[in-house]
Amino acid sequence: MEGLVSEGGSGPQPTSPSVVGSAAPADPPSVGAAPTDLGGPASTGPAGADEGAGGPPRPGPAPGAPRGKQSVGAAAREERAAAFDAWLGELFQLAQPPAGVALAALGGLGRRECAPYSDLDLMILHAGVDDVGSVAERVWYPVWDVGLTLDHSVRTPDEALTVGREDTKAALGLLDIRHVAGDEELTKRVRDGAREQWRALARQHLPVLRELTTQRWRAQGELAFLLDGDLKEARGGLRDVRVLRGVAFAQVADAWRPQVRAGYTRLLDVRDALHVVAGRRRDRLFVQDLDDVAALLGLPGPEALRRRIADDARTVAYAVDDALRAAERWVAAQRHGRHRTGPVVRTPVAPDVVAQDGEVVLARAVVGPVVDPSLSVRVAAAAARHGLRISPGTLEWLSRHCPPLPRPWPPSARTAFAQLLGSGPMLVSTWEACDRYGLVTAWLPEWSRIRSAPQHNPVHRYTLDRHLIEAVAAAARYARDVARPDLLFLGALLHDIGKGLHGDHAVIGADIATGILESIGLPPEDVTAVGRLVRWHLLLPEVATRRDLGDPQTVRHVADIVGDVETLELLHALSRADAVATGPAAWSAWKERLVADLVARVRAALVTGTVTPPPANPERWASLVRGQLPAIEITPDRVTVAATDRNGLLASVAGCLTLHRLDVVSADTATTTVDGSAVTVVSCRVQPRDVAGPDRQRLVADLTRALSGDLDVNAALAARVRSTLRPRGGTEREAPPPRVVWAVDRATDATILELRAADDAGLLYRVAHALELAGAHIRAARISTLGSDVVDAFYLVGDWSSAPERAAVERAVLAAALPVLD
Repeated sequence: MEGLVSEGGSGPQPTSPSVVGSAAPADPPSVGAAPTDLGGPASTGPAGADEGAGGPPRPGPAPGAPRGKQSVGAAAREERAAAFDAWLGELFQLAQPPAGVALAALGGLGRRECAPYSDLDLMILHAGVDDVGSVAERVWYPVWDVGLTLDHSVRTPDEALTVGREDTKAALGLLDIRHVAGDEELTKRVRDGAREQWRALARQHLPVLRELTTQRWRAQGELAFLLDGDLKEARGGLRDVRVLRGVAFAQVADAWRPQVRAGYTRLLDVRDALHVVAGRRRDRLFVQDLDDVAALLGLPGPEALRRRIADDARTVAYAVDDALRAAERWVAAQRHGRHRTGPVVRTPVAPDVVAQDGEVVLARAVVGPVVDPSLSVRVAAAAARHGLRISPGTLEWLSRHCPPLPRPWPPSARTAFAQLLGSGPMLVSTWEACDRYGLVTAWLPEWSRIRSAPQHNPVHRYTLDRHLIEAVAAAARYARDVARPDLLFLGALLHDIGKGLHGDHAVIGADIATGILESIGLPPEDVTAVGRLVRWHLLLPEVATRRDLGDPQTVRHVADIVGDVETLELLHALSRADAVATGPAAWSAWKERLVADLVARVRAALVTGTVTPPPANPERWASLVRGQLPAIEITPDRVTVAATDRNGLLASVAGCLTLHRLDVVSADTATTTVDGSAVTVVSCRVQPRDVAGPDRQRLVADLTRALSGDLDVNAALAARVRSTLRPRGGTEREAPPPRVVWAVDRATDATILELRAADDAGLLYRVAHALELAGAHIRAARISTLGSDVVDAFYLVGDWSSAPERAAVERAVLAAALPVLD
């Protein structure tokens, strides 16, 4: 245990001394794998304690020890703890301790929460016994000899309490101390003294505990929203419950609600199952573990497991937040000597709602036999608008006594709900608090289907329900950009409500959203407007990143769907809020510029009724095509090449840019005649993968070599791919096969071939090369990267109405899109 290991709980030790006594101890319980089972020596324990060294046998399943499915659950943990107690007690007796010596357990064994491969955390207490070291050795070495990991210490009670007085981690660990064998009075003295000392020094320990917890959260992330979170160390994980215990022992706050206890127990079950599946002590749950862990827990599949972990972790995280906040207020009051001597100050903040001690509570007059159903919504709105937390007691009372809202909602509830959604960043914590206490599903029963639902695309950093709330909070940034911010907030709240159901989530979600809003009692025109936002919330980013914005047909298509400027502004704000809530991989400066460009073009079309086509030969290319060829122009975000027209020009340029770590996000080609010769311009908008960008001189040289045929782009890319392949034994993402979608009526003078595939180095080069070999002329390409996937749209000039011709091109593209293997 941190801060209590006095004799080197890990590292090489001398070989085991013989255990005094005529009988060998019984085999240990089946907890922890032998070093040989793990492919190497144990991480802690004595040197030389290997097979055949003459010590006790390596651990195997002891008679009656739980294993397999029986190794999971509270009963199994209790059984393991009891087995350890019996075995360690026997070891202790065989060590022939004198009077005034005790063996105590801390950590998981102290709490009787032993996982299948738990380590041991033990302390020998003594009343000033001289030869206690030899007793300790006769206990520690048999533990090491069987390959178990051991943290150990030898202390007098005063020494143990002194360490706890100075070290917050050690003090927190002492709260779990439990007697195993020997002089029980010594253990009781440390246990009672540690708890009394913790309360007495709470003003010193609680701020340190908060800082240590915050540091751990920053390092580990939040368990509810991680694909491979640490069940113990991440925010909302098992270690956070020790923080809750510490605050509770300080008698500052009691956050040990039944929901927290239940969530903690289920997280312990998940850790048990993970140990069984991994065959060793491991607390980080990886994607490849999900199926087996879910099966061991009796869950239908990985999604159900991830959802349960997320919900339980959020319950624990909320409880810890609340407990640490209460501790912070208590410490501040202690430091400033603020002890209430007069009446409680209660400040009204809304009808039936007052602020007290930095929290929102109910006015006394509202607590009665008849409760207004809108009260819970009004309390939440008041808290969020004033930047205050709702007191736990108020949330508990509302969850028990506030009746469900009638359908349609009363006007006071609709008004409060709009205020709540428009409260900005405070919405997130307020909504989370209400959801932890079951208030949200009382407002919106449909919310239960999406609560803690995992998102399958790795660009999403939150669960589905949290993403929606983060989107509403982000939408507040754009409230001044729209005429109806209330509709923007409702659209953000419901834009992904159709996820998790079969079919297009935007189409399904629009129907669900209109049903919810009709039942709430919104006017029909507002219901229709929000339904359109949900249906088309992906329109602007998808078109902006996958279509040629210079094509009048693209602009006309979007304008026909949007219909009016007010809806366009709402969709623009919603697309930005959605991207912010999704995560950094979903949005970038170039995407923002593309969406803004599309919005400007569509706005002009809606206002004027016409779409102005771009010039056929932009003036910025004139100097390039009339100079010496090949001509190359490089700016921070664009590379333009003019060269004599030839087959494979786009592929060569794209491949060379990939070699220089430049991601192509769009490509345009144009062919003109100069002095009787055909000259093609390839202009690529790029994003450097390195902050410094490419070496321009080398890039120009390689482009020139590639265009002349002196650089084998295909071979160079193949070498690059081989050098960046994942090492053997790594975990590969199981990507679905690539897919081609044709859009024959979405462009003015071209047919759009859309490729949806897994991203990899050289993909654009291979696909462009395959298209050019198949005789397809590419006018433009739009590359949209979504995490580890791409959607690439190629504008193919000519008549592509022939199904056999399309099928041949499709086969070539799909073959080129397959991942490159070593």
